[in-house]
Amino acid sequence: MIPPHIVDDIMQTSRIEEVIGEFVQLKRAGSNLKGLSPFTDEKTASFVVSPAKQIFKCFSTGKGGTVVSFLMEKEHYSYPEALKWLADKYGIQLPEERPATAEELAAISERESLHIINEFAQEHFKNNLHNTDEGKKIALSYFVERGYRPDIIEKFQLGYSINKSDDFTKAGLAKGYKLEFMEKVGLSKTKNNSQFDFFRGRVMFPIHSISGRVLGFGGRTLFTDKKIAKYFNSPESVIYNKSEILYGLHFSKGDIIKYDNCFLCEGYTDVISMFQAGIQNVVSSSGTSLTKEQIRLVKRYTKNITILYDGDNAGIKASFRGIDLILQEGMNVKVVLFPEGEDPDSYSKAVSTTELEEYIAKSTQDFISFKAGILLEEGENDPIKRANLIKEIVHSVSLIPDQITRNVYMQSISERFDISEQILSNELIKLRTDATKQNRFNRPVQPTQPVESQYQEFPSDEDLIPPEYRDNTPIVDNQDEPTEFDLMRILVMYGPNVVTIDQVDEKGEKVKIETSVTELICHELAVDELVFNNPIYNKLHQIISEALAENAFLKTSHFKRLEDQEVVQFVTEIEMNQHEISHNWITKHNIFTNTEKDKMNQAVMGSIYAFKSAKVEKRIREIQKVLISKEEEITDEELMDLLAEQVSLEQVKVLISQKLGRIIIH
Repeated sequence: MIPPHIVDDIMQTSRIEEVIGEFVQLKRAGSNLKGLSPFTDEKTASFVVSPAKQIFKCFSTGKGGTVVSFLMEKEHYSYPEALKWLADKYGIQLPEERPATAEELAAISERESLHIINEFAQEHFKNNLHNTDEGKKIALSYFVERGYRPDIIEKFQLGYSINKSDDFTKAGLAKGYKLEFMEKVGLSKTKNNSQFDFFRGRVMFPIHSISGRVLGFGGRTLFTDKKIAKYFNSPESVIYNKSEILYGLHFSKGDIIKYDNCFLCEGYTDVISMFQAGIQNVVSSSGTSLTKEQIRLVKRYTKNITILYDGDNAGIKASFRGIDLILQEGMNVKVVLFPEGEDPDSYSKAVSTTELEEYIAKSTQDFISFKAGILLEEGENDPIKRANLIKEIVHSVSLIPDQITRNVYMQSISERFDISEQILSNELIKLRTDATKQNRFNRPVQPTQPVESQYQEFPSDEDLIPPEYRDNTPIVDNQDEPTEFDLMRILVMYGPNVVTIDQVDEKGEKVKIETSVTELICHELAVDELVFNNPIYNKLHQIISEALAENAFLKTSHFKRLEDQEVVQFVTEIEMNQHEISHNWITKHNIFTNTEKDKMNQAVMGSIYAFKSAKVEKRIREIQKVLISKEEEITDEELMDLLAEQVSLEQVKVLISQKLGRIIIH
């Protein structure tokens, strides 16, 4: 349990724009920041971060909250884990905790158990590398021979799995970890009722999430036996999906944003060697075919990908599909082909950093030149092969969503192959038409429109929220009870504020007294024994009432520090929808306007009476429904009671309407 004062310290020190900036490429939009949602696939930015309010809002999914909420949603952290992550990032000292017992570990969710076991494994393999004779003689010497500096070995948390059947498995069981979970992350295996280590005798490459959590491992054998697979990778699990992970992204995302380009390699060692050479905006697909999910990961930070190919890579043609996927996502793709017999790992060690940078700059080519160069090697003078090559390149261009970009590429193809641009355009139109028909044929019937058509760009800070979202709060359904929403909004936003109300003293004279918004609303609800129908509002009302009983008044910032993320998201929602008058109106234009704060008395009392009026009208409807539907079932006495209650409520309704300045027409 983290003490409340330390939670306050963490929340006050953390900067939401810095944390989210590690996951999402953010751009300035007035006083806010915006970017593509990390929670869904979209083409138009709907994700907004408010540094001033320290909150975020994703308009395409409805998610919102604080920096803690973001980590819980994006990285699946628990509330304490999110706080610990932030404490570690900002150097905040937490009280020492005793190690979890086996019983306590069993109570943790499966997902968290798998994360904990992977973290333990990473430390275990790291210890093997540096503190065991076998690790130092075999594995550490291997890394040194590969030219890796100690700081790079430390940075990438490289390790070694002892070449013993059950070294890790025994260590994990001794710590109280379940064999079931160790098998789920692929670290241990069972055969013929015996347990053994899956990665034994291999150097280990931890695979990290964007935030740095260990999701799985790659293990390289140091044996030369060709019957033994060179690399083993962790199996997929609830925490590790290979198609959604890029090796090295945790370390490289800062430089990817900085240089607005991402170098894409094939293997772990390519990334590590390039990183050591000083080129740190680099990631790897870890030997798997490039996926849309991986491309979209990069797209959060840049729209530019440069693929680094081995000089003798026999699978270059097969990788053309990856280029097409990148183009389809609306990204720019370039290619670098290393000299024959070289790859990013070997070449970055063979030359200086300056020579490496110069080679990449000189050898970078667009995908058209690259494809043409590879395919024309087989038959440049063969008309059929040449025609097929042009068709294949035009097909790649047809995948690009932006029309202007397509036209530029078509001009380039026309010039390169000396073929009419009109002929190429006809082929392009045919390909896109066929693709559109195919998409329509395969597209499942959707009850709603695609996400990207549901919001617009945010033109300015004053007009931040798209119109279609302003009255559409996805967190709670307030369509039936808008008065509940408004009253709770005022209670949360302005609770400690002072208002002046009229009251009758002992002599029957009107006097003005000062009270807080919290006290006034809670008192008015208690007097008439009214409650909120919405469970989140009820929860908030209880929290506020309990604090009030202790003579404490809660500010908005208090609710955003709570563990209950439903409450946090609701408070974030109303904060994000809170329109503020630009300071320029007063300082530059000398225009003064009343805000809700300026008319606090009217706003609070109006909201209270509207809330009560809605409750009265609801009860009247309930009575009328009973009188109509159960007319023959109720007794005369019950009938008279209901009619008397209805008359009384109608009178109350008139009084409330007078307070609200409404005219009732019967």
